[in-house]
Amino acid sequence: MEMKRMITVVGVHTAGERNDVITGGVLDVPGKTMFEKMQYLEREADDLRKFLLQEPRGSVTQCINLVLPPCDPRADAGFVIMESEYYVPMSGSNTICTVTALLETGMLPMQEPYTRLVLEAPGGLVEVQAECRDGKCLNVRFANVPCFVFGLDLPVEVPGLGTLTVDVAYGGMIYVLVDAASVGFSVEPSEAADMVKIGEAIKAAAAEQIPAVHPEMPEIHTINQTLFAGPLERTPARLASKNGVIVSPGRLDRSPCGTGTSARLAVLHARGLIEPGEKFLNRSIIGTEFTGEIVETLTVGGRPGIRSAITGSAWITGFHQYVLDRSDPFPTGYRLNDIWRE
Repeated sequence: MEMKRMITVVGVHTAGERNDVITGGVLDVPGKTMFEKMQYLEREADDLRKFLLQEPRGSVTQCINLVLPPCDPRADAGFVIMESEYYVPMSGSNTICTVTALLETGMLPMQEPYTRLVLEAPGGLVEVQAECRDGKCLNVRFANVPCFVFGLDLPVEVPGLGTLTVDVAYGGMIYVLVDAASVGFSVEPSEAADMVKIGEAIKAAAAEQIPAVHPEMPEIHTINQTLFAGPLERTPARLASKNGVIVSPGRLDRSPCGTGTSARLAVLHARGLIEPGEKFLNRSIIGTEFTGEIVETLTVGGRPGIRSAITGSAWITGFHQYVLDRSDPFPTGYRLNDIWRE
């Protein structure tokens, strides 16, 4: 074997969602900020994402995180989030997995009972508190980037569905939020394929009909996720619900989705349905859970907004060394539209 490249990866999942973490094989990436580093990878070095996420090494149901030295002196580490279709400024499930990998492999020192650190995501700084015991990261609580609502009760014309009423919000990615029952869904596993098909159609229509540009970071723009919101359940202790988030090119997030939970918290707060400090239990389509709460109200480019804190757990599943033989005919992988829906 004549090896051209070797990348070391820690396999991790949170709430069933696979978000692996690159821990070796990449020294650094050009850029003065983590956002610039993300842009460089996207424009100049996308072969890394394709090598790891496209077949035959990867799959459509996984994401990967590249750990890098931070640009901001307040941060302990930086990371760039790569999904099967694109790069994103922030992801909650990827944050939980990255923190777990960093602490459990010793890349950052673990302190018990709590380890506090700051990660630099492309979308901004993320403060983290990890509960740790006996060398295990039991859970990760992170304070997300500022979140806000673009609009409530907006009409969207979707081919085959007619006019839907949706909300649009930013939770680290830009979401179109749809009442699941309004399009006939209960957010159950048996509905997954239909949810993907309809969710991608809604996203495409909403992205075309509803302009959405981050008021402080204009390079973050365009709706790129659909969230099907289940009914609210209120008890004296907390508010609870379930959701299904559709990730392009066409699959369901297996976790409750951290940025999706944050976007929904922004919408619930804008509607007066939740107050800061009130717990929100969000379930995924497979029944796994994240807990969210609003820890701060703020403004984002003159818009009312919130900062959410999301808590979830992750588990290391394996340690991998992906290699590229110089004679391999698929150095950046390939896609087929049987599962990589176009």
